[in-house]
Parts: sequence; structure tokens; C-alpha cells
Amino acid sequence: MPGRIDGQVAVITGGASGIGEGTARRFVAEGAKVVIADMQVDAGQALAAELGAAARFHETNVTSEEDVAGAVDLAVAEFGQLDVMFNNAGIVGVVGPIAETPTEAWDNTISILLRGVFLGTKHAARVMMPRNSGSIISTSSTAGILGGLGPHGYTAAKHGVIGLTKSVANELAQYQIRVNAISPGNTVTTMTAGVSGNADDLENASKYIASGSPLGYAGFPEDIANAALYLASEESRYMSGHTMVVDAGQTASGMKPNRFHNGKSAQFHEAGRVT
Repeated sequence: MPGRIDGQVAVITGGASGIGEGTARRFVAEGAKVVIADMQVDAGQALAAELGAAARFHETNVTSEEDVAGAVDLAVAEFGQLDVMFNNAGIVGVVGPIAETPTEAWDNTISILLRGVFLGTKHAARVMMPRNSGSIISTSSTAGILGGLGPHGYTAAKHGVIGLTKSVANELAQYQIRVNAISPGNTVTTMTAGVSGNADDLENASKYIASGSPLGYAGFPEDIANAALYLASEESRYMSGHTMVVDAGQTASGMKPNRFHNGKSAQFHEAGRVT
């Protein structure tokens, strides 16, 4: 029985871990071929080897136009086309009060979280437009829906992802290219675990996230992968310019502001960390 995206080709940035890894696995299970675009070389190569002939790895810093274009070009060269672009790579970024936020760290955060989405969208459109088909998906966040749910830079960038999604969806509709976003709530990944102090302690992160979930349980990468699969498939053929919120109803029921703004000094998390 064919998969839901049988024969499609996808590029997934941040595809070596977290939500990206979960999506790569789900896409391949549903019949797709994937290019895993990530800075984490060892993890990315290992995942591609595990997934076999349906996967390739491309070392990618999403702030580099050459790298992002190369990932798209690899998909076309190896698999003949590009049907799905999942702009997913991300970091927590600069943390701290606005009056103490270093400008360089702010710029780095915005570059990874928003420039990276712009570049992925730009180069996906480049190869999708001549074919008059495609699905571009970008990871925003509940911090892109409400203020107070993430650091200032992260929040600004994730709001920007939603704005860019709407704007590009308007332009690319004439080419039958759908452009949508996903806004995950707290999801159990090494990135969210790292916020609480230990990136390797996924069990504790799961308990912590579950304690704040209106549904009483935590979200995992496969939950976001399910949303990405729907947006990649023909099941969502009449949806564009939409942001799908996958957060157990947290933004609907209200959330308490987080602690990202309360520190005495700002921090910058290195670009290799992905959602």
C-alpha cells in the first residue's frame, strides 16, 4: 500500500535531531525521499545511513545561502525534483532582558531563525515554480502566536516566520505552491530539555512539559511530524497561508509568561542546536 507522500522528495533543515529527525523518519516511512540538511554532521550522516537509499545528508548552516541552495540542488540532483521544503532548523537564541541584550547575539538569533526560513523558501520556490507544484512548510512556535512564551529574539523571529508564510503564500498561489507554517508548543527535544538545564535529560523534560499541558501529557517530535506530513500531502491541497498550532490547546487556554526575560545577562546558544 503506497504511503501518504509516496514518491515525493523533501528537504528538511535541522533534520538530524528533534522535530526534524522525527519528520525525516515519518516522511521516509510514508514513501518520501529526504535530504537531511543540518550542521550536526555525525548525527546527520548516521540518520541518513540508517534510513538508507531514501535519504541523503547535506551539511548545512541555514544562514549560508550557498549551503541552503546546495541542499535544494542535492535533492534535485539525487532524486530528480523537490516537492516539500521543511524549514525547521532553529535555536533558542539570545536570552535575557531587552535592555541587556547584545546586538550581535540578537542579529545571530534572527539570522538563524528568520533568514534561514527566507533562504529555504527562496530556493525551494526557485525549483518549484517551473513545475507549478510544491509545499513549503516552516516551523514557527507558540511564541509566534503570543508574547511572553519565549525570549525576545526568538519571539520576534517566530512572528516573522508567520508573516513571511502569509506573504509568500499569496505570491506563490499562482504556481500551485502551498506555503504553511506549524507552531509547536513545548515539545520534548534536546533543545527544550536544554532550557531546563540538561539537554540529555529528555525524561525530566517530558515530565516538565506534561505538567504544563492542558491535555496532561507532553508533545513529542512525532506529533509535529504528523502535522508536517499532513501539510506535505495532498490531504491539505486546499490549505495555504495557514499556521497550524500544535500545542495541546495551550495558546487557547492561556499560558504563564516564561522566565527567559528574567536573567541578569543575555546568552547566545550556538547555531548547531536545532528544534
